[in-house]
Amino acid sequence: MMQQYFLNSYLFGSNAAYVEELYEAYLHNPGSVPDNWRSYFDALQHTPAVDGSTRHDVPHASVIASFAERAKKGPIRTVTASPDMEMGRKRVAVTQLIAAYRFLGTHWANLDPLQRQERPNLPELDPASYGFSDADMDVVFNISNTYFGSETASLRDLLHALRDTYCRSIGAEFMYITDPAQKRWIQEKLESTRATPNFDTEKKKHILERLTAAEGLERYLHTKYVGQKRFSLEGGESFIAALDEAIQRAGEKGVQEIVMGMAHRGRLNVLVNTLGKMPQDLFAEFEGRHADDLPAGDVKYHQGFSSDISTPGGPVHLSLAFNPSHLEIVNPVVEGSAKARMQRRGDRDGSQVLPVLVHGDAALAGQGVVMETLNLAQTRGYGTRGTLHIVINNQIGFTTSDPRDSRSTLYCTDVIKMVEAPILHVNGDDPEAVVFAIQMALDFRMEFKKDVVVDIICFRKLGHNEQDTPALTQPLMYKKIAKHPGTRKLYADKLVAQGAIREHDDEAMVKAFRDAMDAGRHTSDPVISNFKGKYAVDWSPFLNRKWTDAGDTAVPLQELKRLATRITTVPENFKVHPLVEKVLADRAAMGRGEINLDWGMGEHLAYASLVSSGFAVRLTGQDAGRGTFVHRHSVLHDQNREKWDAGSYIPLQYVSEQQAPFLVIDSVLSEEAVLAFEYGYSTAEPNTLTIWEAQFGDFANGAQVVIDQFISSGEVKWGRASGLVMMLPHGYEGQGPEHSSARIERYLQLCADHNMQVVQPTSASQIFHLLRRQMIRPFRKPLVIMTPKSLLRNKEASSPISELAKGSFQTVIGEADQNIDPKKVKRILACSGRVYYDLLTARKERTQSDVAIFRIEQLYPFPHKAFAAELKKYPNVTEMVWVQDEPQNQGAWFQIQHNILENLADGQKLAYAGRPASASPAVGYYDKHYAQQKALIETAFAKLKGFVLTK
Repeated sequence: MMQQYFLNSYLFGSNAAYVEELYEAYLHNPGSVPDNWRSYFDALQHTPAVDGSTRHDVPHASVIASFAERAKKGPIRTVTASPDMEMGRKRVAVTQLIAAYRFLGTHWANLDPLQRQERPNLPELDPASYGFSDADMDVVFNISNTYFGSETASLRDLLHALRDTYCRSIGAEFMYITDPAQKRWIQEKLESTRATPNFDTEKKKHILERLTAAEGLERYLHTKYVGQKRFSLEGGESFIAALDEAIQRAGEKGVQEIVMGMAHRGRLNVLVNTLGKMPQDLFAEFEGRHADDLPAGDVKYHQGFSSDISTPGGPVHLSLAFNPSHLEIVNPVVEGSAKARMQRRGDRDGSQVLPVLVHGDAALAGQGVVMETLNLAQTRGYGTRGTLHIVINNQIGFTTSDPRDSRSTLYCTDVIKMVEAPILHVNGDDPEAVVFAIQMALDFRMEFKKDVVVDIICFRKLGHNEQDTPALTQPLMYKKIAKHPGTRKLYADKLVAQGAIREHDDEAMVKAFRDAMDAGRHTSDPVISNFKGKYAVDWSPFLNRKWTDAGDTAVPLQELKRLATRITTVPENFKVHPLVEKVLADRAAMGRGEINLDWGMGEHLAYASLVSSGFAVRLTGQDAGRGTFVHRHSVLHDQNREKWDAGSYIPLQYVSEQQAPFLVIDSVLSEEAVLAFEYGYSTAEPNTLTIWEAQFGDFANGAQVVIDQFISSGEVKWGRASGLVMMLPHGYEGQGPEHSSARIERYLQLCADHNMQVVQPTSASQIFHLLRRQMIRPFRKPLVIMTPKSLLRNKEASSPISELAKGSFQTVIGEADQNIDPKKVKRILACSGRVYYDLLTARKERTQSDVAIFRIEQLYPFPHKAFAAELKKYPNVTEMVWVQDEPQNQGAWFQIQHNILENLADGQKLAYAGRPASASPAVGYYDKHYAQQKALIETAFAKLKGFVLTK
């Protein structure tokens, strides 16, 4: 039977790559290619295959070269097959075959050290599927669209080259990348070397030495500290060789700082064998002795460390971030720390600072913060110009090794494809391939400043921890593991067979490491002692300080007026929105002292005065530029221009000639990753006012892990200081459960050891002094601010500009009405936040002169001295009522009552006025909200009844 084929030979050579790229673009989006090409590719989808069927299963860049030029000239004709046409068909098939191996070769790669998976049946990788037979194996074809070092090759040699490159110890995934230059770069690196390193003897010995150190430490600890948890790296020792190579090669390419995050598995090994932690210090921790006397401390496998490593390019500062048991949560913390270091160095392109993230396979696929962090990777405010990702792929998550239970994707790394990062899967039992993959990945990152992944497929010799018995749930897997001789042994035997080392050399390496362990000596030679780099941050001025330390936050009136002028001036021909124009006009009047300052102006003057004094400001969050409640307007938008950069103006960036940077970022729609990023940033940059603002305070719920594990406890666990500010809009105005409460009670419950500050300021001058206090004082603790909503525009919450030129942040504001006689006061209403203004209005309506109102602006640390001083002014008080908007089981009540009682005299009573206990933070029905609000105000002034505390 005569078959029909399209025929063309113009693009079988060097032009084929162009058509491949065009066809891949068509497959991704048909509308992205010219009409004549789209018509051609549409028709091509129905081209008859060898068996006469229609080929819809052809991989990307399939039947493309055959009619490239022909398609430009008009409709495609079919012709009767001839010997030349048959050869043309085979040429097309060769192009298809090359593309298939680039796309799918990884599925046939030898990646699993345990050999548990059968090789899948993939007709696309079988030459017979393209009509080739044994008779074709020696036919020579043009392969100029490859990088195998020859313009032509026999089909037999081509298949060998493709299988060597894509189907041995490295499986590469990269053809989904849209940038042709990146794809070609990867193809060249893989194909020109057949994905096979050519290391000299010294390099091979070094790799063996690193494997010996990795295995040696684990076996030493296993023998000396039987049964103690350490999350052994046994089965994944190649990771230590890979990390060593990454550091050395990065240093050679000019990297000067590496910020690294990893979970538990292998962490102790990294601390000793990579960062140079003294083994004797690790042994002391196993024995219950610790170098740091922290209020809480943490387990060994959560600890961070930093050191300076010697590389061919000079010293590299390596920081391993502290990490709790929430595994991947460290990812955005590392990125934030790296970003701060980049900005401190002026490293705009990531050539000096490199983030490295080490993942476990199950956590990488399973935890949402991974996706959130990846989504930050290429944004302006959070991008770090590429992260090197290394996966220690144990093929098991806790007790789950069946991929059907551990994820919904083929590979654990599939989530990273969202940022088009190339992925190199590599067999952990081939250490040279692992090192080669790391070299290639590092080079890619430095070339293209994009994320890249090395997935080291290995195994976990012991259980989830050293007290676990994995054979209970994975009997067959662990039978194979029990028979495995170990990666180090396999590699040593290989080098002996090659003649690279002698057998006693291997034994000498093992003995030398053991001797170093017994002596408690360093096992990592490149570690530099007592090196202090130019960009190192000195935290010592901020340590061992008290929150009561003074800080002069007042700003001279003339300077305030100057700053006000600068932040209310816009460039010529810049058209602001009429509503914003009025805001600026009002703020200008505030600066002149003609009207009181509102909250937004108080906040802006705080920022302006700080950057003018040399303190940088970084403000991020959803809608941070304008403010969720449209009160900030720190970014102005030209109403006549659409371009993002040209059409916006940030006055706070132009307050002084030598000012520090002011950066405001509208974040992606994420709480967890963004807050963790800002925490990481703050731990690396004490001289920047780093602020994260929640869109609504309730939304911080989505970042609770960051708050619990890092912000509130990082210093007492790890000695890690941070001056991060969290702004959480809070206020009961009838907007329902998710738009009322910032959950004050959660933050107060976390407060102890003077670990952070929780405040709820109620006026423009208070926010001004508070923000300045955070930087002016040599004191760095996290600051949680319950910011207002309705008070943003409440005239009663405004302040004269003179209050910014004198005074300071008041932790307690006593009775403000001078007409109230302290001697006649029988009851004090103590409160925090917006409810103060409701109480003030109610007292006026009732004309009660025997009731005073206190505002506790700082809820923690509780300001005992200031509170006692105010209370002392009222000698005849018999009752104090704590009034709050929140339900009784929420808000500050249960956390603050003991502080109030401590200051009451014998016989004085303390009662509660507020909403009844509730499972929801707020009601959703406005009429019910109004009724509750009315009732709590009534209770505040009514005769005491119900539950009353007495000292």
